[in-house]
Amino acid sequence: MEILNFEFIAGQAPTKQVLVGCVGSGDLEILMEPNTEGTVSIAVTTSVDGSAQRWKNIFERMFAEQIPPAVHIDIHDFGATPGVVRLRLEQAFEEVNRG
Repeated sequence: MEILNFEFIAGQAPTKQVLVGCVGSGDLEILMEPNTEGTVSIAVTTSVDGSAQRWKNIFERMFAEQIPPAVHIDIHDFGATPGVVRLRLEQAFEEVNRG
């Protein structure tokens, strides 16, 4: 088990928090909440040792396309594939941006 931490530049903080997925169901779980620090801070708890570069690549690709809101993201994976990770992140950002 590894805990990975990442930080990226961000826009404005949203007004609410969201929870998507459910780690207990064998899926990826993401808790996203406003971050008053003005950054995107991410903590990934993963069961896949040595996956830091894979996670970093996913985040860099997503945030190169658009500046995300200032949030703290807690991710609990269950060995999720990059496709599932991206899907759940997009779902969480859609929900948190929906005022």
